[in-house]
Amino acid sequence: MFDDLRGKRVLVTGASSGLGAHFARLFAGKGALVAAAARRTERLQELASACEGLPGKVVPLALDVSSVAAIEVGVIEAARLLGGLDVLVNNAGVGETEQALAVSEAQWDSQIDVNLKGCFFAAQAAAKIMAEQKGGVIVNIASILGERVAGRVAPYAISKAGLIQMTKALALEWARHAIRVNALAPGYIVTDINREFFAGDAGEALKKRIPMRRAGELDDLDGPLLLLCSEAGRYMTGAVVAVDGGHLVSGL
Repeated sequence: MFDDLRGKRVLVTGASSGLGAHFARLFAGKGALVAAAARRTERLQELASACEGLPGKVVPLALDVSSVAAIEVGVIEAARLLGGLDVLVNNAGVGETEQALAVSEAQWDSQIDVNLKGCFFAAQAAAKIMAEQKGGVIVNIASILGERVAGRVAPYAISKAGLIQMTKALALEWARHAIRVNALAPGYIVTDINREFFAGDAGEALKKRIPMRRAGELDDLDGPLLLLCSEAGRYMTGAVVAVDGGHLVSGL
C-alpha cells in the first residue's frame, strides 16, 4: 500500500523541524524525491544527511513562505530540482500565545502571512505546474483549532480556519485540472518543542480532555497523510481529515 509514491516529486514546506521534517523522512522512506524547504538551511542539510540510505532522496531548499516573491521562485526551483512536482505539503506555520486584547498588528501579520497567505500562494505556484502536468496533490496542514477554539491563540485559530476554507475553495476550482486539495488537521502532537510540556502536570491535564487520553505521536499522522497523497485517496478532494484522538468530538 502507498507504493505508488515511489518516484513522486514532493515539496514539503516548514521542513526544518517537527512535523515537516518528519513528513520529509516519511516520503523519502516511501521512495519519493523530496524538496525539504525552510529558512533554516543548516537544519535541512542535517535532515538530508539523515535520510541518506532511504529508498528516496531529500534535497534541501531555502524558502521563506512569508514572502510571495520567494514562494514563487522557490516552488519553481523545487520543480527544477525534482524534475516536476506531484505533491505539495503546505506545512509551514507559526503560532504565538497572546490574549486577543493584546495582539499587535505585527503578531497578527506574522501568523496570517505564513499560515494563510503563504499557503495560498504556495498552492497557487504549485498548481500552475501541476495543471501543465495534468494533475497533482496538495495537502494543507491545518489544525483542530481551525474548527474549534482555544484561548489566547486567536490569530492562529483564525488562520487555520481560513486554511480549511481555502482548501475547499481550491478543491472546487482545481478539480478540473485533476489537482486534489485536502487538509490534514492534527490535534495535539508531541514534538521536541512541546515534549517537556506534555511530561508535566499541565500536559497531563490536557491529555485528560482528549477522549483517547493521550497526545498524538508524529507517526499517528503517517497513514492519513499518505492516504491523501497517494492513489488510495484518488477520489478525495476538499476533505478535512482530523487526527486528534477524538478531541474535536469531546464534550463541551
